[in-house]
Amino acid sequence: MCGGKASVLGTMHRNGLAVPAGVCICTAAYDMYLDSTGLRGRILLELSRKPFEEMRWEEMWDLSEKIKHFFTLTPVPWEMERELEEEISRYFGKKAVAVRSSAPGEDTAKTSFAGVHASYVNIRGVRDILHHLRLVWASLWSDTALLYRKEMGLDVSSSSMAVLVQEIVEGKVSGVAFGKNPDNGSESIIEAVHGLNSGLVDGTVEPDRWTLSRQTGDIKNHIPAEREKAVFASEGGTELKSIPEYLQKRPPLTSEEVLEVFELARKIESLLGTPQDVEWTFRGTTLYLLQARPITTLVGEDRDEQRRWYLNLKLSFENLKELRKAIEDKYIPELNAEARELGKEKLPGLSDPALAEEIEKRAEIYQKWYSIYWDEFIPFAHGARLFGKVYNETVNPEDPFEFADLLSGTEMLSLERNRKLEEMADELRKNPRLLKALKELDEEAENIPEKESEFKTKIEPETEPVIKTEVESERETENELKKELDFLISRYGGSYSGSPEAKRGLYRLLIEMSSRPRPSVKRDVSRIVHLKEKFFSHFSEKNKQFAAELLDLGRASYRLRDDDNIYLGKIEAELKRAFLEGMRRLMERDRGKAGLMEIETFYAPESRVELIKTLRDPAYNPEWKKLPEKQEIFREKVKPRQLLGNPSGRGVSEGYARVILKEGDLFKVKAGEVLVCDAVDPNMTFVVPLCSAIIERRGGMLIHGAIIAREYGIPCITGVPDATQLIKNGDYLTVDGFLGIVTVLKRRE
Repeated sequence: MCGGKASVLGTMHRNGLAVPAGVCICTAAYDMYLDSTGLRGRILLELSRKPFEEMRWEEMWDLSEKIKHFFTLTPVPWEMERELEEEISRYFGKKAVAVRSSAPGEDTAKTSFAGVHASYVNIRGVRDILHHLRLVWASLWSDTALLYRKEMGLDVSSSSMAVLVQEIVEGKVSGVAFGKNPDNGSESIIEAVHGLNSGLVDGTVEPDRWTLSRQTGDIKNHIPAEREKAVFASEGGTELKSIPEYLQKRPPLTSEEVLEVFELARKIESLLGTPQDVEWTFRGTTLYLLQARPITTLVGEDRDEQRRWYLNLKLSFENLKELRKAIEDKYIPELNAEARELGKEKLPGLSDPALAEEIEKRAEIYQKWYSIYWDEFIPFAHGARLFGKVYNETVNPEDPFEFADLLSGTEMLSLERNRKLEEMADELRKNPRLLKALKELDEEAENIPEKESEFKTKIEPETEPVIKTEVESERETENELKKELDFLISRYGGSYSGSPEAKRGLYRLLIEMSSRPRPSVKRDVSRIVHLKEKFFSHFSEKNKQFAAELLDLGRASYRLRDDDNIYLGKIEAELKRAFLEGMRRLMERDRGKAGLMEIETFYAPESRVELIKTLRDPAYNPEWKKLPEKQEIFREKVKPRQLLGNPSGRGVSEGYARVILKEGDLFKVKAGEVLVCDAVDPNMTFVVPLCSAIIERRGGMLIHGAIIAREYGIPCITGVPDATQLIKNGDYLTVDGFLGIVTVLKRRE
């Protein structure tokens, strides 16, 4: 009824330990709220939209935001609210309190929900406490909590939540203690910071760290921190502040206090029977216990690797600011510079052994940047999510994804690329002779590099001298168009940059783009301004600077979410260029039937190994793995009338389906078609302006296709199960981006 956290604190209180005074609002209140408001049914409906195991993190986050928003929009029933108000007022009056999660199953020997559920500190007044009560209830449905419950085999649909309301003990020093070091069973660990514990827990403040003998309590070593800042209580929450110079020079704990914390951890272990992860704080000379949970990594195998990786994505505001600085000032300039240097290399002039060495070098460079992409760029995507969380909790909008409209209007590389393509399509619209030349080239060309000179002489000069001058001018325009296209591919082409097929595909794309009027990015500037004012209006003058910084961070994160693949694609393209040069040489020699290799497998380590060996040793006979023949993996048993997904871009549109199953399919898109794919990669978004709508199997408001669709005002539905199998090329569809419904109006013959 009270959950792990409250139960442990109650036990410790009964055994004479100092615990902040508090009350527990039991699981019965949560269950009553869900049943009396009808929320339970609405939650189950959302959970049944798509199998959980098929969801990516973007979809889990969307699902979570939708469910959590039900709680913020649904008030507590009147009789229940009156009873809670009376009791909370009687216990706390206007005292500052912490409102903390205490879910059943939380903080047990087999499961630890550390960092998963919400807690709020420095909350005052009964109305504010009740508001944060609902936010803590809602955190039962956080994306990380959902993931963890599934991994641990817990029943998500029957989960419940108790809430602990405690008086704030504003300690001068706070920290954590591990009764047993998970990495060394003979040691205990104590970490401490000046101020409140939240700075240590979310990684904002670096702690001093002491290692002690678990048997004697003797201090084995002390690793001091820089101690520049600390978290303190502020109006409506907490605030990170610089600390006085005298505190910067002083460890948070004396040797005697370190021993006192150690003895507290050992006493709790004795009472509960297992080593504990303990949160504590000193107010004056009194040591208060804030929380204790078993150290789960000591119990059997660590099964939550994915959850811990996922938790690491959720950086604090301060961490995200530091990460942004590193990405924008260091990683992106270095990545671009390295791609430029690789692009200067004239690969056809290299000997076979030198080319082999070059491929090896480029594979190492790509792996280095791929690791940075996952370790640095992907976690920065949480900036947009953090903004969305703060926006929803402060503004409480009707639409839980309204914040995405405020983040839109951010300049992105894909939009810049698409504008350049439209400018080139304008040249074709204005110049029918140039368009004709491009069409004839596309019809005849089998290999773009061999036909480039033909492109220059396609338009024959006419006999009249005055016309000849005109034709010469047109030739200049043609050459400029070619140069711009080459530049466009090198700057924005990503992984397509090294592919001759991509260049030919872009010719076809330009022809198609010129066949319809030029579209525009459909930004509702007045709505963006309105939402910005609406967001800022919920902050006091003192906190408006934080709101502005958070919005700026969210927009930078939103922008990089789309740009990062294009940056990484530049390195990938250079690896691909070297690989293709090697394959070209092998195919010329017909060595080992190199022609059987598919371009898409160029990044496979075994393919590179065989290629490198063959280039280095003319006598080596490579063993290419024969690719399995593609088979029908889905037998259509039904012809669906409607498919359901997540509405990710407003609007309603109709059109014939264009299903993308491989890279070459992209260049077949025709104006007005509905793009149907597994997921839109930023390297694919040059086709989006042609489309009337987008449907993706993967989902999320922050997935690339949804981001670019909103910029163009195109209806978008994500998270449609089996979309690329149930929808066929040529099916005529209606896409409702308001409700997330795809209707098949007419099946392909």
